[in-house]
Amino acid sequence: MHYKQALVLAGATLGAFAASMPARAQSSLTLNGMLDLGVFRDFDGASKVGTIQRSNLAIVGTEDLGGGVKAVLRLATRAELDTGASEGAGYKPFWHDEATIGLQGGWGTVRAGRAMTAMWANDWKFDPWANFNRIASPAWQHWHYLTPSDPFGNNGTAEYGRLNNGIFYDSPTVRGVTLRLSGSPERQREQGATRRPVSVVLEYGQGAVAAMAAFERNSIGDRDTFVAGKYTLGVVAIMAAYDDSRARATGGRSRATTVSATYQLAQAVMLKMGYSRQRLDASTSHYASVGADYALSRRTTLYASLGRHRNAPQYPGTAFGFGVAHLY
Repeated sequence: MHYKQALVLAGATLGAFAASMPARAQSSLTLNGMLDLGVFRDFDGASKVGTIQRSNLAIVGTEDLGGGVKAVLRLATRAELDTGASEGAGYKPFWHDEATIGLQGGWGTVRAGRAMTAMWANDWKFDPWANFNRIASPAWQHWHYLTPSDPFGNNGTAEYGRLNNGIFYDSPTVRGVTLRLSGSPERQREQGATRRPVSVVLEYGQGAVAAMAAFERNSIGDRDTFVAGKYTLGVVAIMAAYDDSRARATGGRSRATTVSATYQLAQAVMLKMGYSRQRLDASTSHYASVGADYALSRRTTLYASLGRHRNAPQYPGTAFGFGVAHLY
């Protein structure tokens, strides 16, 4: 499906939903997302125009059911702005980003469908680039390296981040502690899939301190253990993380240690830096990055990103670029 056609379909869907809902203040249906485009030199030395972070379109709905309970839904897709094509067109589903419906109450939130696993949905809080920037994010380069969340989740090919046929739970936050779970009751029938996938996160956030511990196992038995922390002191935030990713079939192992920081230089300017060391089986590689954001408004940001790999054969060297992102 062409992306323009998809936008028309999304708009029509939104209008149909809105028309069918009762006229009540307790219900809402909104269209939001992010548009991002940059000019950059990639790690392979080629000059490109394209998405550096992400561009997505989301339909988000809630309805107050009474008694402190709400119905929630989210449909979200992604696009490459340089061509207008869906991200991963040809092998990823159109509603690649998320397709869920669920209930929310004092006991937490339960959703079902396709969405990011508990670990992938929350690790971004410990990376200055929110695990999205393809040039500068240490998380994008090294975390969860050998552990696809759903080995067959994109029409038979691996998905890193999301789970099909999943159930997702977020508990209420009590004294800064939140429990997050995801998994699927279904057994995949593809070769090597013998397990039901599961992801468990224990998260803490109170005052200047934030921390997270996570464990995830996919349907073919690959395992990932992730721990991270963040400390904010005025205009400075310091983050550290450790990720241990293991592939069951090959016995491969990736261990990544990451240290990063942000500095709010001025009201509109944020500086970012990151460093990650990856031990992939018997080889060791290093990755370092810097970046800067300049907020033109509450929704629109100009940014610059630079990342460099060392001792990583699959990445020849340095990538850098400039882009603009708009939230809507």
